[in-house]
Amino acid sequence: MIKNFLQETGRYLLFLRLVFKRPEKWKLSIRQFFTEADKLVVNSIPLIALISVFIGAVLVIQTANNMTSPFLPKMYIGYMARESLVLEFCSTMVCLILAGKIGSSISSETGTMRITEQIDAMEMMGINSANFLVMPKILSTTLLNPLLTLMSIFVGLLGGYLIVALTGMIKVSDYITGIRFAFNGYYITYSLIKTAVFSFIISSISAYYGYYAKGGSLGVGRSSTKAIVVASALILIFNLILTRIML
Repeated sequence: MIKNFLQETGRYLLFLRLVFKRPEKWKLSIRQFFTEADKLVVNSIPLIALISVFIGAVLVIQTANNMTSPFLPKMYIGYMARESLVLEFCSTMVCLILAGKIGSSISSETGTMRITEQIDAMEMMGINSANFLVMPKILSTTLLNPLLTLMSIFVGLLGGYLIVALTGMIKVSDYITGIRFAFNGYYITYSLIKTAVFSFIISSISAYYGYYAKGGSLGVGRSSTKAIVVASALILIFNLILTRIML
């Protein structure tokens, strides 16, 4: 087991070395970057927005139902919802969701190109297929997914605002006061850094398993499943490491 782990780790690092070699044609890489950004990041906006607005509303309801003490100001409902969204949900939970959506897309696309011998054809023409296919995916998700985190925070707080306004469980002014109370801008930075690290894990791991897929269409399916599982596990591990280091 340890031997297999070391072999996979070494193979993954050698794969990253191929990915991040200097591109032969920067124009093609830049064009591919924007194509992947549209496909992987922009297309994820509706899903993340939908999930965030409902999670924000649920957090407010659950917090309000558990704050039964009359001595606690109602503004703490908004404060606790904000802290939960910023510190954990909008970075870790969103990236776990993206591990399924983006990870499966990258792994299945790259794996299909491998088993249909498109990657082999590119290598026969002297093209660094890992660099051309994978680097734009990793860069686009790593650099742009933090913007999804910012959007998720805003939409989550908006979802809490809507449920407060519609149900009247607390005053809207108390909710807004709680959102503004004791705001620490470093938590936003912490959340964005986590998202960037997790996005790198998702894209690189998924591309790695897809790039070395074998065994026909069933092999592509197995590589996609394995990529999602490994990426999700690494997200949880690095979440613990980054939290211990940064907080």
